Amino acid sequence: MTELTNRLRKLVASLDDARVRREEGLFTAEGTKCVLDTLRHFDLQWLFATQAWIDRHHGEVKGYEPIVVKRVDMERMSHLSTPPEVIAVYVMPAHDISGFTPAGKLVIALDRVQDPGNLGTIMRIADWFGIRDIVCSPDTVDQYNPKVVQATMGAIARVKVYYTHLPEWLHDCGMPVYGTFLHGDNIYTASLGASGVIVMGNEGKGISDEVAREVTCRLTIPSYPVGAVTSESLNVATATAVTVAEFRRRQF
Repeated sequence: MTELTNRLRKLVASLDDARVRREEGLFTAEGTKCVLDTLRHFDLQWLFATQAWIDRHHGEVKGYEPIVVKRVDMERMSHLSTPPEVIAVYVMPAHDISGFTPAGKLVIALDRVQDPGNLGTIMRIADWFGIRDIVCSPDTVDQYNPKVVQATMGAIARVKVYYTHLPEWLHDCGMPVYGTFLHGDNIYTASLGASGVIVMGNEGKGISDEVAREVTCRLTIPSYPVGAVTSESLNVATATAVTVAEFRRRQF
């Protein structure tokens, strides 16, 4: 049975670093909900838990061999402000975009989204609305960042994220490309298809010029009431939820 050594503890703690995650091919999921939602969807490397947690959830982790650790060890390994009672370390799956066929699907594309909480929330939104694929620019935050994983609330088990040169992929995808801008067609009156790519841009700068050139339909979410002084823009995750909800509403 594997034991928690100083080297192993330091390795788990270091997985908050993207370089270490890539080198080791590992990522973490923390907390009861996140671990139980992902446990049977990824290849498990190690499962660390307190004895009290194992006693409460022994039926749900049947067939696995948790490594019993103390709370002080959890504090040293955890990447959360409040250390959990369980941490899973998984092998990173390989998502190769060359094998992804977007035809007939609704897909989200993210251009330089930097905040881990935003990416995690967008993955959760995609999961809720039945979108199974997100395509990101290489400079979008890593999906295996611990804060992203936590924010997905388990959606990372059902939504695949790909990283690629976005303008080229959009150019070749063969589908309508919808982009969200401050100025564009009103999303509530625009013609929206059942399939296509919805592009969301960087938190502060929006969609880059290079990506914008591949957009075939510019959309805007109008503020209300018309002409009133409001906030400058919506948070990118909030805008994603509003946009995707309108696409799906048209299909009811």
